[in-house]
Amino acid sequence: MNDAHESTERSPAPGAPAATQPAVVPPAGPPPDRPGAPAPAADGKPTGPGSAEQKSGLMRDHDFRMLFSAAVVSKVGTHIGYIALPLVAIETLDASAGQVGVLGMLSTVAFLLIGLPAGAWVDRMHYRRTMITADVVRAVLLGSVPLAALFDALTITQLYAVVLLNGCATVFFDVAAQSCLPGLVGRDRLVAANAQLNSWDAALQAGGRGGGGFLVQALTAPVAVLANALGFVSSALLLGRISKQEIPPERDRRKTLWAEVGEGVRFVAGHTVLRPVALAGSCTNLSVFTITTMVPVVFRDELDLPLWAVGLFLSIGGIGVFAGALTARRVGDRLGPGRAPWILGMCTVPFALTVPLVDRGWLLGAAAGAWLLVTFRMGVDNVLLVSFRQRVTPGPLLGRMNATIRFLFTGALAVGGGIAAVVGEYASPRAALWVGAVGLAGAWLPVFLSPLRTMRTLPDQ
Repeated sequence: MNDAHESTERSPAPGAPAATQPAVVPPAGPPPDRPGAPAPAADGKPTGPGSAEQKSGLMRDHDFRMLFSAAVVSKVGTHIGYIALPLVAIETLDASAGQVGVLGMLSTVAFLLIGLPAGAWVDRMHYRRTMITADVVRAVLLGSVPLAALFDALTITQLYAVVLLNGCATVFFDVAAQSCLPGLVGRDRLVAANAQLNSWDAALQAGGRGGGGFLVQALTAPVAVLANALGFVSSALLLGRISKQEIPPERDRRKTLWAEVGEGVRFVAGHTVLRPVALAGSCTNLSVFTITTMVPVVFRDELDLPLWAVGLFLSIGGIGVFAGALTARRVGDRLGPGRAPWILGMCTVPFALTVPLVDRGWLLGAAAGAWLLVTFRMGVDNVLLVSFRQRVTPGPLLGRMNATIRFLFTGALAVGGGIAAVVGEYASPRAALWVGAVGLAGAWLPVFLSPLRTMRTLPDQ
């Protein structure tokens, strides 16, 4: 769902993707003084995605290492917050189920409220400064929670405000983070960079929330929220150590904010490959969220399985995304980065349709194995498709493109939750699983019906 991490976009459930696309070597790279252009190697050796230098040198790059460390620290804090903030409401304020539900809604609504204009705003700013500012804002907001709890002054209204404003800051951070990567590592290293970032994001999805629950139990929920705030402080400090000077993208200052927003939407809608990629990612997010919303209901009410079985099943999705992100570059090299998404999508159709057959006994294992393979495909897509989005989009449009895609993906999550609620209520929870599975089985079709179908490599901008 995510983009993720896309995700690093916020992923409401393990295994949810944030689709996007792969990087390729253009016939002639952009000049080195243009933002995002890789400088040629001093010794004249090739530095394309297939070279040994590209495959092994990223973590030796100081600036990428700082960005990577900041992303990991920030994500650890975020996953702690997913568990800690609702538990603060329950334990400290004795919140009702409805109030906890409002907290969950407010944590995702920011992308729908400000996602599109945020992309235009980010394109007017320095990306790294935007990320640092967002980290500081999030640290202050979350730090106010344990402080208020210490003086017995915490209210549910404050928690609502913290969650909503924290979500708004996350919108700016996430859009800026995806937009700054091409200029930081060079467009020829995007697949390798996104593989590193997405694999760790998926690993933290699989284990981070369980670790957050342990931390809450060991330290109390308000102290766990303080740890979350300190994670954002650490992220800001690490980002401040990036030495590469960022060249702000050029833009037409005569255009209004909404004219720039429209330009980003039209760019995505009119691009021959971005459009099907956006459709495929939205379909995947909708389908996955429909399934993950109903899995706990089916496991508890129909199969009478313990709650730990629900967590284990969903964690398998995080493991699948992690494995897919780790192997995405090799899969792209073998099948071609343009062809890999639809080939894997077609191959996993039978497994997607196995998930709704989940039952006690051997069918439980079969459904879990099928879920692992389906989410493996999502992990591959996350790396290849995100990298492509970043590669084909001109620098001045990166923020708006990323915001448009994230807006669509977040909207798909909301639609998926609505479908799960309606079908689960008026048909059955298992029927909702079938709706999600059919959607997953066909999510690769927009990519197959696009020019990607025959591409072993992808065009540059």
